Amino acid sequence: MNLIEDLQWRGLLADCTDLDALNKRLGEGPLALYCGFDPTGDSLHVGHLIGQLTLRRFQLAGHHPIALAGGATGMIGDPSGKSAERNLLTREQLAHNVASIKGQLARLLDFDAAGNPAKLVDNADWTAPISYLDFLRDVGKYFSLNVMLAKDSVKSRMEGDSGISYTEFSYQLLQAYDFYHLRNVHKCELQIGGSDQWGNITAGTDFIRKKLGVPAWGWTFPLITKTDGTKFGKTEGGAVWLDPKRTSSYKFYQFFVNTDDAKVGEYLRKFTFLSRAEIEDLEAKHAANPGARDAHKALARAVTALAHGDAALAATLKASDILFGAEIGDTSEETFRDIVGEIPTKEFATAQLEGVGTGLTDLLVHSGLAPSKGQARKDIEGGGIYVNNVKSPDITRTLTSADVLFGKYVLLRKGKRTYAVLSLV
Repeated sequence: MNLIEDLQWRGLLADCTDLDALNKRLGEGPLALYCGFDPTGDSLHVGHLIGQLTLRRFQLAGHHPIALAGGATGMIGDPSGKSAERNLLTREQLAHNVASIKGQLARLLDFDAAGNPAKLVDNADWTAPISYLDFLRDVGKYFSLNVMLAKDSVKSRMEGDSGISYTEFSYQLLQAYDFYHLRNVHKCELQIGGSDQWGNITAGTDFIRKKLGVPAWGWTFPLITKTDGTKFGKTEGGAVWLDPKRTSSYKFYQFFVNTDDAKVGEYLRKFTFLSRAEIEDLEAKHAANPGARDAHKALARAVTALAHGDAALAATLKASDILFGAEIGDTSEETFRDIVGEIPTKEFATAQLEGVGTGLTDLLVHSGLAPSKGQARKDIEGGGIYVNNVKSPDITRTLTSADVLFGKYVLLRKGKRTYAVLSLV
């Protein structure tokens, strides 16, 4: 199975400007390709992973990936898939965002690969020096207004109540110029992007053909959605970010381990580098025993390792094990804080654990694990109560400062899975 066949099997082809010609070109030797990422925030989110992973798939096949941080296009805002005008960012905000996402782009691509190292570019470097008059003369004259108005990203906005500004209407010219520049300077022959980028990408291939008279291709992959059709990567708390400061590796892992059953096979294909045989084996296991969640766990492990690294994955798995009753042992405070964010937490006065401390029965009631002290005693006597994941069968036990984890927390558990945290104040 060649690269294109593998991408098609994984469901990563929505459209291509000339698939047969591109397939032939790939067979002739390595080519350069790029994918752009506009820094509208200081972190990319999981919806951006497909572009990064597709670049990586091409790199593993011997091709030359270019990741573009949109320091210029980010100042304008892409109207594709948007129903209203974006808020324009200041230059200072944009510079901060570009610096932040460059590190995230570098995580999944190999910039030291022998023979085909990845490149990271910023379109502000070649766009900012161009004057407005030069841009109109050297770029704008190659674009038909009729064609620009026919683009889906423009038509949908013009038909809406808010319309589209000249600023956003001009975005496709900027993206087309990026492709032209990369084709001219870096011999980049292929641009990839989500299916909502089709209009912008074909604007670039047309511009290159008219301006340079050389071939260039566009490739789009389907936008990822959840089973209910909602946007992939969104939760009740907002987007799932690649920056661990915004979405911890634990929550990132949990997002993928909680994938809908109907989507787990699709996500294994699109978000992991597992082989076809490995994925089909996981799908068979899932069909035979969905409750084991082997496919979900394999997906979450693979994507977390890619996005956050092996060390973060190890800490995440340890945090998950704690919620299944494992000893806390040498768990780091950072990992434990991730757990705290996932289970009910009650504040408790630090002073009440000093000296003789506070009875376990009182704390079970305070935490909400028991409705009354009488029930708390029954639960303790029945062997169902744990303090910091250690069974505590003594109804007379008191908790003191010696039971506090990381100077701030006490973890209480009832039965196998019902947890509560006391957060000291």
